[in-house]
Amino acid sequence: MSLARFDITAEQIDRVVQVFYAAIRRHEVLGPVFGRHVTDWPSHEAKIAGFWKKAILYQPGYDGNPMQVHMATPDVRPEHFTIWLALFDETLRRTLPVDSAVTWSALAHRIGRGLRMGVEDLRLKPAGPPVLR
Repeated sequence: MSLARFDITAEQIDRVVQVFYAAIRRHEVLGPVFGRHVTDWPSHEAKIAGFWKKAILYQPGYDGNPMQVHMATPDVRPEHFTIWLALFDETLRRTLPVDSAVTWSALAHRIGRGLRMGVEDLRLKPAGPPVLR
């Protein structure tokens, strides 16, 4: 019995990550942002594949904190998440069976909303009490 969130293999996750980051490196907006921070692409891809394997397949091995990483990277802007997710969705559609692509996309969008909210609300807004009007 598989405990995976949906029907996908570790090899498919590796492939999606590989195809996606090849597209990222070519992208006119995201490529330069990632290029300023990623110096070892194979290591980065392995780490991100580990993230997805933990999130989808419940495999141990990833112990990072994506929110901290994105918050600590000042050139990551809220609008980058929309571009990132569109590129990720395109990669999923090209790489996986439809059902797996749709399910993984929904998970990625939930995670992306949380990361974007962190960048918008925690990093870009001034500290202080919330405005309740």
